[in-house]
Amino acid sequence: MSYSRLIWIIIFSIECVGLFAQDSLTIISYNVENLFDYEHDTLKNDYSFLPDGDHHWTYHKYQTKLDRIAQVVVNISAWESAALVGLCEVENARCLRDLCYRLKCFHYKFVHYESADERGVDVALLYDSTKVNILKSMPLHINLQGDPTRDILYVNALTNNTDTLHTFVCHLPSKLGGSAATDWKRNAAKKVIQQQIDSIINLHPQAKIIVMGDMNNTPIQDLQGLDNMMITLEKSGCGTHKYQGIWSCLDQFYISSTLVPYAQTTIFSPEWLLEVDSKYLEYQPKRTYVGFQYQGGYSDHLPIVLKIKL
Repeated sequence: MSYSRLIWIIIFSIECVGLFAQDSLTIISYNVENLFDYEHDTLKNDYSFLPDGDHHWTYHKYQTKLDRIAQVVVNISAWESAALVGLCEVENARCLRDLCYRLKCFHYKFVHYESADERGVDVALLYDSTKVNILKSMPLHINLQGDPTRDILYVNALTNNTDTLHTFVCHLPSKLGGSAATDWKRNAAKKVIQQQIDSIINLHPQAKIIVMGDMNNTPIQDLQGLDNMMITLEKSGCGTHKYQGIWSCLDQFYISSTLVPYAQTTIFSPEWLLEVDSKYLEYQPKRTYVGFQYQGGYSDHLPIVLKIKL
């Protein structure tokens, strides 16, 4: 074990003792960029992330990746655990168990279903079991005419203040092949979400609903009954992902109008999550890989944080 990692574990253990109750609900959405373990999963196309694969993914790199993600979650939470953490690009339940172990002082459990994604990555939801009680969960499949993609995760949960929260974690189809040519895929996914939202609101008009995740598009107001909290942030020049020198808010929160007066959304972007963008200037997210070159960073996305005052 390295000296720096030992120090991190000691600090982590000491600080965990000081947790205390908070008067707001903190929710994180984070595309962690290729959280794969280092062993072959027969259900996944994970060959690139094996020791003899293109990325030469090893036990040490996997452990470092877990440490990086845990560091982000801890620093956002300010030692008062986020109640919910929506994750994109997670290979399997083993990765989630290993991540929860690093965050064990926060009492995290997780909800996860295997999906048919060709790259072998899924969405998942961590939840603090001392603050959240899961009532129901299920994957929502997207029919893309034989083109497999990630499911949408739906979770119905009860928070400490006895509020029922309907949560959707998404990683919508990418723009691979061109934005215009793939719009129909993202629209198909949004249609599945909208149908679920409509069903919930028909039964409970004042329902509290949150849709989070990587939408693979700029934020727009396109889910009826919900407000996209990232539109204003992107208009101000902020972003969670940088492509060819341009920041955009691919990662988004949609929330019910009943929650808007009590909600605040931010992008978590401390200096240590960024690096100098030598090509397009200024800064960019510090990634794990650039191409096949290992950087030892965090992700190509920045996490977003939603705080709801109770």
